[in-house]
Amino acid sequence: MPKSPLLDRMDAKAGRLGTGAYAASLAAVTLAAAGLLGLGSHLPWLFPSLGPTVMLFFESPHEESSSPRNALVGHGIGLLVGAACAYAFGLQDAPPAPVGGLSPQHVLAGVLSVAVTSFLLMVVKAPHPPAGATTLIVSLGILTTPVQLLTMAAAITLVTALGCALNLALGTRPAR
Repeated sequence: MPKSPLLDRMDAKAGRLGTGAYAASLAAVTLAAAGLLGLGSHLPWLFPSLGPTVMLFFESPHEESSSPRNALVGHGIGLLVGAACAYAFGLQDAPPAPVGGLSPQHVLAGVLSVAVTSFLLMVVKAPHPPAGATTLIVSLGILTTPVQLLTMAAAITLVTALGCALNLALGTRPAR
């Protein structure tokens, strides 16, 4: 299946360097938009699981796990499950694992959040591996306040919309 007219031309002209430049440029533009909003708002518009999401959008746009639907559903489930696990193990007032140290409750919350997220994504037929990072970010207490969680959801929506728009503008139809 052709990737996109522009991506195919870059691959024909420069091989892996061309396709790498294509993916890198679009990933940089997409993440820069989120990062600039974060700088302006002092909120976490840029966080680790967005990186693999944009890489999927531009490196393998036709894969099921790269679809906008799967990105939105995957991260949404990851956010909810991560928050539920953090609360279930009483971590809502605990320091984040990277700051206060990894406790048994953090381990249980992290393990369970990834397992449940993975299970649910298979059940709803929406695989998106970066959602595993999202659920860990939340269940390990790195981002947990309602404002942070809403900002994460907004950033996921922004990055997905921008990634989809860039792909479409360049002739790439994402997976459905």
